[in-house]
Amino acid sequence: MTNTALLIVDLQNDYFSGGKFPLVGIDAAAQNAARLLAAFRAAGRPVIHIRHEILREPAPFFAPGSAGATIHQVVAPKGDEPVITKNFPNSFRETDLQAKLQALDVSDLLIIGAMSHFCIDATTRAAADLGYRCSVAHDACATRDLEFDGVKVPAAQVHAGFMAALAMGYGAILPSDQALAGLSG
Repeated sequence: MTNTALLIVDLQNDYFSGGKFPLVGIDAAAQNAARLLAAFRAAGRPVIHIRHEILREPAPFFAPGSAGATIHQVVAPKGDEPVITKNFPNSFRETDLQAKLQALDVSDLLIIGAMSHFCIDATTRAAADLGYRCSVAHDACATRDLEFDGVKVPAAQVHAGFMAALAMGYGAILPSDQALAGLSG
């Protein structure tokens, strides 16, 4: 049987209402993330929390030591669940994530969190390149509106575009309910 770990990427206070960089749909995504987290805990499956700190000064959000860089209470770590602090969009870059996954004999990853177009994308692509079978619970991820060359792109379209791109070869993109059903099956 494969060993699946849950990676919760960057569900930190600055992405929520009142934070420095709130995302569209973050509350709904966090509720789905909490459901997945509870199921992984109940099944005794590995859970790894990823948190981002921006080191450049001044940090626009996720400043080291700030309340905004703290993992949101809805998915707060418990017990000995590992928390990995990263400084780049790719959760594997200059962290011990790969070593932790190897020590847990993990072969499959369910990736959730924020932002869909940034750290979820970078982490999923890196994980697939490292040989992990990846799934992303798309409704447990959030992003924000973007703009390029004067064109405004609504968050829903940003999210859909990045999920579609990941589905082209980096992993399965599924709703949380399907991920939960697969966990118990």
